[in-house]
Amino acid sequence: MTGVETRSVARDSLFLLADIRVEQGTEVHRVRVRNLSDGGMMGEGQLRVQRGNRLAIELRNIGEVGGTVAWVQDSRFGIAFDEEIDSQKARRPLQAGDTPAAAIVKPSWAHRAPPPPEPGRLRKI
Repeated sequence: MTGVETRSVARDSLFLLADIRVEQGTEVHRVRVRNLSDGGMMGEGQLRVQRGNRLAIELRNIGEVGGTVAWVQDSRFGIAFDEEIDSQKARRPLQAGDTPAAAIVKPSWAHRAPPPPEPGRLRKI
C-alpha cells in the first residue's frame, strides 16, 4: 500500500455521533461518524445495513440528509449522500441562528450508489 491519496474528494477525520434511520423503518440508531466529506461519510456502530439500503442521517448543524449505503465491512459502512452538504458545518458548535437546511449545497451524482437490483431481474443459481 502506498502513501498516495487516490480518492477524488477530501475527507475530514473526526469523531461525531449521528442518528440513522433505515428508510421506511421507525427505529433510530446512534452511530459514530469516523470521517465525513461533502458527498458522504463512514459510520461505525451496531446498525445492520446492506449495500443499497436507503438511510436518513441526522447530522449536527446539518439536519436530516438522505443517503444510500455504498459499502459495508464488519461494523463500518460507507454512505453516499443524495445531496452534497457543507461538511465543515458539522464540526462547528451548534448556533441558535443556524438552519440545518442551509447546509445543503447541491445534488451529488458522483457519489451516488447504484440502486438495488429489481428482484424480478435476478437469476437463480
